Amino acid sequence: MPTAYLLVSHGSRDPRPEIAMQQLAEMVWKKIPKNLTHKNHQQAITNVGVASPPFHDTLLGTAYLELNPQPLHAQISQFAQLTSQRWCYNAKNYLHLKILPLFLLPGVHVMEDIPAEVAQAQQNLGKDIILELQPYIGSHPGLQRLLKQQFTTPNTARIILAHGSRRPHANTQIEALATSLNAVTAYWSLQPSLETRVQELVTAGYREITIAPYFLFPGGITDAIANSTEALKLRFPGVSFHLAAPLGTNVELADLIWDLTQI
Repeated sequence: MPTAYLLVSHGSRDPRPEIAMQQLAEMVWKKIPKNLTHKNHQQAITNVGVASPPFHDTLLGTAYLELNPQPLHAQISQFAQLTSQRWCYNAKNYLHLKILPLFLLPGVHVMEDIPAEVAQAQQNLGKDIILELQPYIGSHPGLQRLLKQQFTTPNTARIILAHGSRRPHANTQIEALATSLNAVTAYWSLQPSLETRVQELVTAGYREITIAPYFLFPGGITDAIANSTEALKLRFPGVSFHLAAPLGTNVELADLIWDLTQI
């Protein structure tokens, strides 16, 4: 059974996350074993919005939950139909499409919205195309190693700053991750906020603090985090702040994504 892959992210009005998404997709594409592709077919990323993409034996594409002209189930259906046309030469040749959510926390998007969109797409496509929703990227234990690399300055207090979710128990994973890295958590949309955590650490006597944004790509929120960090420097002039980059587009993250496709 031929297999294709679709990476799903949140979507943004800021162009940077989409650029990073395409770069990451290219890295994941390179993980596909060469024996799964036909030598005479060009290897490239196929996006659902492209009218006439290149032919491939194995396709990998990207889609977005929000801020896309089409709802996610329509993007999935379009990509699956396009891929099926490449693969399914007879009635016995079904398509297997693995859908990978690039989300860090098991919030409403991961636990409710995306499964509902996948179910709708499966209903639209029928039984000849099999959709399989893979675990979200934040569930991979290898993220601990990736996040640990953000703390490059030794002997500092550590804050992992995540978006946060109001869904019950959705933040448990990030709390456990922070504990394993000898860090504390702060949340962009919930309490404790970054300012609250910094105040607690300063009161406890820390004079050097590293902040690691628990976000995949740069964008509006990471810009706002940088602005908040600058404000904290003015508020606490006796404290040295180190702001790490988001997890970013790198081979290590691509490895984790490809690992989840094998589950």
